[in-house]
Amino acid sequence: MSLGDEPGYGDGPRGEDGGYGGSGQTRTRLPDRQGDVYGGARRGRGSSSRSLVTVVGVVVLLIAAIAFANRGDNAASSGGNSGDKAKTSPTAASGNHPVSTKTADIPSGFPHTKEGAQSAAANYGVALGSTGMFNADQRHAIVNTVYTPDVAAARQPDLDSAYTSEKFLTNIGLDKSGAAPAGQTFISRIIPVGTKTKAFSTDSATVELWYTSLFGLSGDGSTNPVSESWYTTTYQLKWINGDWKVTDFTQKDGPVPVGRDQKASTADDMTKAVEEYGGFTYAR
Repeated sequence: MSLGDEPGYGDGPRGEDGGYGGSGQTRTRLPDRQGDVYGGARRGRGSSSRSLVTVVGVVVLLIAAIAFANRGDNAASSGGNSGDKAKTSPTAASGNHPVSTKTADIPSGFPHTKEGAQSAAANYGVALGSTGMFNADQRHAIVNTVYTPDVAAARQPDLDSAYTSEKFLTNIGLDKSGAAPAGQTFISRIIPVGTKTKAFSTDSATVELWYTSLFGLSGDGSTNPVSESWYTTTYQLKWINGDWKVTDFTQKDGPVPVGRDQKASTADDMTKAVEEYGGFTYAR
C-alpha cells in the first residue's frame, strides 16, 4: 500500500510508504502577464459596450423565459412517451437527502443505487484526505469504516508505517507524533467537486471523484504553506453488509482549472477559515 494512493495530498514527499509527491517543496504558479490564456477572448471593459451587452442579455433571457412558460404541455407530449422522465445534467443533484447515519463520525448507510455509490465515494474521500489520518486512533477508525473488512486489515499496517514515518512527517513539517509546530495549524482537507459512475452492478461500482485539496501548515514561519491541488480518484466499491465500502482506488492529477490572479490570504485568515468553516455530508 502506498500512501501516494490516498486522496487529497499534494506536494510533499512521495515514496513507497509516503504519498506526497515531490520533495516537500510547495509549487507556486504565478499568473502569466505576457499572454492571454483565453486566446484574446477577453476584451477591454468599455462602460457603453458593457451596458449594451447587459441589456441584450436581459432581453434574450426574458424572451427565452416567456417561450418556455408559453409552451404548455406540447413539448412534453411531442416527445413520445409522456411517462419518460426528462434527462437532466449529469451534475444535477438527485434531490435525495444526505444520509442521516454515521459510523466513526463518517456518513454511512448509503442507498444501494448509483447515486448512493457516488455519495459514498465523496464522503469516504473526504475522510481519507483529512487530518484524522495522522492520528493513530482516528486513522484506524477511518480505515475500518471506509474499506471492506478484509482490505482494511490488509492495509492498516502499511498505513500505520507510512503515517508514522519520521522522515515523511519531517518533510511536511510535523513532529514524530504528527502534530504541527507551536503556533501553526496543520490543514489537510479535500472538497469534492463532482462524481461520476463508470460501472455499476448489484454488488459493485466504479466511481470517479473529482476534487480540490488544501494541504500544508498555516502560521508564522511555516515552511510548507497551505496550497491547492486538483485530483481525480477512481474508487472501486463493493456492496457489503448493507453499505458501500472501498476495495481499491487509483488517483491522477486534474482536471486543473486556470488559476486567477488573486492575492493569497494571510496565515491567520487561512487558519480562521479552516477552523470556522465546517465540512459537509455529501449526497448525489
